[in-house]
Amino acid sequence: MELRHLRYFEAVARERSFTRAARLLHVAQPALSRQIRALEEELGTALFEREQRPVRLTEAGRLCYQATTQILAGVQQMRQAVQQLRIAGPARFVVGVVGSIMHGGLPETLRRFREQSHGVELDLVEMTTLEQVGALKDGRIDAGLGRVRIDDAAIRREILLHEPLVAALPVAMALTDPDPGADADRTPRVTLEVLARYPLIAYPLMPRPSYADQVLGLFRDHGLAPAKVIEVREIQTALGLVSAEAGIAIVPQSMQQLHRGEIRYVPLADRQARSPVILSQRDNDASAAGDLFRTIARHVFSGEAKATPTTD
Repeated sequence: MELRHLRYFEAVARERSFTRAARLLHVAQPALSRQIRALEEELGTALFEREQRPVRLTEAGRLCYQATTQILAGVQQMRQAVQQLRIAGPARFVVGVVGSIMHGGLPETLRRFREQSHGVELDLVEMTTLEQVGALKDGRIDAGLGRVRIDDAAIRREILLHEPLVAALPVAMALTDPDPGADADRTPRVTLEVLARYPLIAYPLMPRPSYADQVLGLFRDHGLAPAKVIEVREIQTALGLVSAEAGIAIVPQSMQQLHRGEIRYVPLADRQARSPVILSQRDNDASAAGDLFRTIARHVFSGEAKATPTTD
């Protein structure tokens, strides 16, 4: 059975005339009749009462007509959907990410996704974790990578990595009272008690809760409070102020490549001081692109976790 047979049958049934249907279809009437006969032979039953004028559908013809109209409507919808997709261009996958995850495992995750997604256009948008939740629910992004645990029934969260934190210090700052338990390679560690003596540059300023609350909570958990807190909008501003000797910052370990020569990065004495890398996606997202991104992110960030020196 061919789609052409169904179109011819539908036209005759609608017009109740082989002559009018042939004229509308721009085919010769004998050719139209042959196609209908071929359809009837395949179905093993007559579809029209031809001796009647106008022609009438048999009982089998009425059943076939109902099914045919549904099939042809579905084909038309498919054509329209494909046409809209062609006009819209290639499929897009948009990832929202906080600035402190731009390094580490993210570049490798994006590279592998581009290689394996077969033409899906990948876009990256910088936004806070809280902004990512709204953007996911609105459909503006397809995945988010952040550091703050935000509960929402519409969002599925998965922790990819617990990343160690380090202190970002001005190069000229003398490191006093280092942790006596330095690493085996004699790398010094700095205590939060020492860091609390200096102005803390925290980011981001808004919206809250944010990574800034994680860092401030770290001091509170040790019964400490920084001498002064300077809140800025983004990590680049924070590191710029550190290099200008305006204070210190606590940043994820993956940020150590920034401002080398201007900033000294020192591990924290609290070896449990870590910040999660959290993948967020819509809870009802079952797309192939979403599954692929999640699988790749798990693999890349788990490898990064294994590469992190043991701090327990």
